Amino acid sequence: MVPPERYLEDFTPGMELEFGDRLVTAEEVVAFAREYDPQPFHLDEEAGKATHFGGLVASGWQTAGFMMRMLVDHMLSPKTSLGSPGLDELRWLKPVRPGDRLRVRVRIQEVKRSRSRPEMGTIRQTTEVLNQKDEVVMSTISIGMVRARSNPEISAG
Repeated sequence: MVPPERYLEDFTPGMELEFGDRLVTAEEVVAFAREYDPQPFHLDEEAGKATHFGGLVASGWQTAGFMMRMLVDHMLSPKTSLGSPGLDELRWLKPVRPGDRLRVRVRIQEVKRSRSRPEMGTIRQTTEVLNQKDEVVMSTISIGMVRARSNPEISAG
């Protein structure tokens, strides 16, 4: 899936986007855990039952990966997305379990054109990952760098 081309000028504070539909399977939870986060509650249903989770749960880092994939598939244009200097906040609010269906909601907080590089700018956004019950399972506040459609220095010249 190729997301729409959204330039810096296409984002406005208060803008909301919602997209994605990702089914989480037990097999991928365990496979990710084996490779990257081998804690018992990510590896085995029975071991998970012995914890406060009460069963197998996905790693928070895997949930972040699901979020990133949905952002790339539905929001971050290959022509305009220029990466990110990072996250200001990351919260895992509820466990993600096999059988959950995840989607993403983005709220644009701020849009700023770069003074030193007017061909680009940044957007500050709140991103939430929601499950099929409309529960927010993860949230982030992040900054993305985005190509501008126009360069005011060139346009004015």
